[in-house]
Amino acid sequence: MPSGLSSPRSRAARAADLGERSVFVARQRVGKGPRRKARQRGRLRRVLPLTALAVAAPLAVAFSAHWLLTTPRFAVVSVDVRGASRVPTAEILAAADVAPGTSLFRLDPGAVARRVEAIPEVRRADVVREFPNRIVISVEERRPFTLVHSGRLHWIDEEGRVLGASPEAVIPQVPVVSGLSDDELTSMKSAPSPKALAAIALIRALLRTGSALAAEISEIDMSRTDGPVLYTVDGVEVRLGAEDWEERLARLEGVLGQVADQDVRAVDLRFRDQVILQRRRS
Repeated sequence: MPSGLSSPRSRAARAADLGERSVFVARQRVGKGPRRKARQRGRLRRVLPLTALAVAAPLAVAFSAHWLLTTPRFAVVSVDVRGASRVPTAEILAAADVAPGTSLFRLDPGAVARRVEAIPEVRRADVVREFPNRIVISVEERRPFTLVHSGRLHWIDEEGRVLGASPEAVIPQVPVVSGLSDDELTSMKSAPSPKALAAIALIRALLRTGSALAAEISEIDMSRTDGPVLYTVDGVEVRLGAEDWEERLARLEGVLGQVADQDVRAVDLRFRDQVILQRRRS
């Protein structure tokens, strides 16, 4: 059998390493240990600063917040009130309830404004923090529109809110409103009553006539269920009805002109296209 051939059943001879290892290759270590450790050390050097920053940042924020909330530099020293004429400044300051020394950063301007707006005479309040240590409260007061007669005279504004009792005798420029109960007046400190709104709407209708009719009406009684009753300065009672006030007021002006020299006690305009006069008894 030729010596160069081998049987399938015989073991394969181990091939000899025919390459020669150079001096440089012979001294190299193939293992990965040192290289992996070097990469880990590099990764650690990158992660440690980020970790330190992540821990330090919240601490810095907390320290800064504590300093802002406690430093005397931003503590309230003065509270200025602007726009008030009818409401005493002391009453506004008491309602605002801003204690001296309060940090501007702890102050809630919206809450302060709501407390001031709870004063019946205040329509709107704006609160501004003026750094470093001042609060400015600007108020818009409710303007008196007419008087409500209920034992005492009480001013109300055009939105039907009670502003308080009139401290002195006055001559209003528009008719006085009557026929409202004490409970209604009490509730009108926070919200208008339907009767008050109806009376205000009627006064506006009188003013829109652009004539002297508004000056001839001294009182509007809202106690009747079938509509307001007007009283002229001469004591004439006018039953106006609950609707179509613009048209009926136009008729009333003509009627009053016609009966000026007659002894008329009452005028009834509740019926469409009809005027009923009631004369005084002799």
